[in-house]
This record gives sequence, structure tokens and C-alpha cells, in this order.
Amino acid sequence: MKLKNEQYIWGLLRISLGLIFLWAFLDKLFGLGLSTMPANSWINGGSPTSGFLLNSTKGPAAGLFQVLAHYPLVDWLFMLGVLFIGMALILGIGVQIAGYSGAGMVFLMWLAVLPPENNPFLDQHIIYAIVLIGLTQVKSGHWLGLGSWWSKTRLVKENKFLR
Repeated sequence: MKLKNEQYIWGLLRISLGLIFLWAFLDKLFGLGLSTMPANSWINGGSPTSGFLLNSTKGPAAGLFQVLAHYPLVDWLFMLGVLFIGMALILGIGVQIAGYSGAGMVFLMWLAVLPPENNPFLDQHIIYAIVLIGLTQVKSGHWLGLGSWWSKTRLVKENKFLR
């Protein structure tokens, strides 16, 4: 089947966002030296969420997010979230769950920094959330991914939310 231009674009957009999520996981896990230094990596005992939650949060919900910085469960949920969202988007399987949960995750990040730095409402988190939801609506996993195969499996046929 020959893909149309817009299918290539949606496929590449899905994979690109997947790589952003996967990079966040790898950088926080190993401390690759860009946003996380090796000494602060998760495998070296650092917290993947405490730096953001303690130092970057502001606005009406800052106190709530700062309290969450001290719970290892929050680190685990974040790390598993960015790993599974990233892998699902890259592979094109489970795009519906990945898209909605990814949109929820970036919405919470947006909520943690209200108001955004350069615009009173809109920033990259909202744009990411809109695109992630868009990916769930156009069967983006079928293009440049394993979504066509995945959607034909018995597991997905019996559990449509896994598309």
C-alpha cells in the first residue's frame, strides 16, 4: 500500500514524539549530561522528578507538585510513563493509550508551571497534548509502524482501548 503525504507526516510526527518521550526516559535513567547529569541519574540514586517538581513549579498548584517530589512512586510512575508512551509511539502500537496518557502527562506539566513563561496560556505542553490526541484519531500507528498488525491481534480485537 502506497502511503499518502499526510500519512507520512502523521507517522513521522508520532515517531518523533515517541523519541522525545524515550529520550526523557534515557536521559533521566542514565544521566546523559543534557538535562540530567550522570551523578543525578536514576541508576545513581537520583530522583527523575524532584528537580522539576521542587525548582520549576510555580503558580496555584505549585505546592501540590512540590509535595509529590518526595515520593518514589512518583518517580516510578513518571519513568514507566515516559518509557511506555515513547515505545508505543515509536512502534505504532497502543497509540490510543499512549496518546491520551501522554496528553495527560504533558497537561500536568503545563499545570505545574502556570502561568507559562512566554505566553499567558499556551506553551509547548498544550501543543504536545493536542498533537498526541490527534495521533489517536487518525490511526497514526498504521503508518510507518506496527499498528496495522497490532490492530489485527486477538488481544486488541477483544480490547479496543489497546489500539
